[in-house]
Amino acid sequence: MMKYIKNAKGDVVIWVLVIILCIFSLLAVYSSTGTLAYKKQGGNTEYYLIKHFIILMFGIGLMYATHLVKYTYFSRISQIGLILTVPLLLITLFSGTSLNEANRWLTVPIINLTFQSSDVAKLFLIMYLARVLSKKQEEIKNFKKGFLPVILPAFVICALILPANFSTAAILFVTSLVLMFTGRISLKYIFTLIGLGIVAMVFIFTLAKTAPNLFPRGGTWTSRVDHFLNKENADEDANYQVEQSKIAIVSGGILGKSPGKSTQRNFLPHPYSDFIFAIIVEEYGIVGGAFVLLLYCILFYRVVRITTKSQGNFGAFLAIGIGFSLVFQALINMAVAVHLFPVTGQTLPLISMGGTSIWFTCISLGIILSVSRKVEIETKDGTEIEVLGEGNPVPAVG
Repeated sequence: MMKYIKNAKGDVVIWVLVIILCIFSLLAVYSSTGTLAYKKQGGNTEYYLIKHFIILMFGIGLMYATHLVKYTYFSRISQIGLILTVPLLLITLFSGTSLNEANRWLTVPIINLTFQSSDVAKLFLIMYLARVLSKKQEEIKNFKKGFLPVILPAFVICALILPANFSTAAILFVTSLVLMFTGRISLKYIFTLIGLGIVAMVFIFTLAKTAPNLFPRGGTWTSRVDHFLNKENADEDANYQVEQSKIAIVSGGILGKSPGKSTQRNFLPHPYSDFIFAIIVEEYGIVGGAFVLLLYCILFYRVVRITTKSQGNFGAFLAIGIGFSLVFQALINMAVAVHLFPVTGQTLPLISMGGTSIWFTCISLGIILSVSRKVEIETKDGTEIEVLGEGNPVPAVG
């Protein structure tokens, strides 16, 4: 395995991180799907393990294929993708497959493949923003020529995702702000957006309480926030998921119960997706949970390193946008498991069970690796030798 990793192109550390995260994923999914296997597969506990293994292997294949594509091609792809994304989100919003009062899913005819259109939209928007920011650097401080071309597509995509998936829309909005900051958008515009975002969030939650029919998911949003802010007054059923998650984490202790010996997987809703981090901590302890957190931190460090070494604006913005989005989602998932954040429904990238979400994560990592191919660092006699890519250096942020 290490032989193939060494021969792979791009950032070797990211390849190693992906392999380690996949191993954690297989162990955690196998352990957390035991109850599900008895309910739906007649006790065949290997069913979900084999299925998940195939999904991961196909995902790594997608990542490998994507990392071979020259990253500049994604600039053109983003234009086509963004155009297709808008009708895709509209179809999902009005006629998508409903789950928990939210139309998030689309089903591909014939092959019967179901996916979340927000995963597609998130990736294409980040790619498109990276393109626009890289092309507008000379007039980036101008409101009409620099700011509007960036904020308008971000606003449209986030607004279309919002009704069915508030947390994904929020993560994408924050990612857009990070990209704007990295791309030297004027700070007064960024802080104005943050203020407007806070006002809009308060307005939406107020509207969801007073007119719940306008937002089918409004009741779920407000109840989760209310239960998080009023922990002591929340009823037992309302905080069931969080309470079971905290029990799993506390019972894991420092070193955990050891792999496969989780008991809370029998009580915790979605232990293989939304709350898989709680199962990891229960079986591997605080040490195991901290190790997983460290892996994502190292991933982000490598992304920042790729960004700072990139000789092209587009590659730098592309890497930091996608990398931040993945790591930020991971932090949100872990924060929910330890009750530092309201329940969101966000999965743990590359670890949680799920087909298309893992594949889009792998494609995203493949794009980062594609950028890193132009910024490979070799160490010879203690001296770093840069393999420079095409384009101009990235200007200072701020």
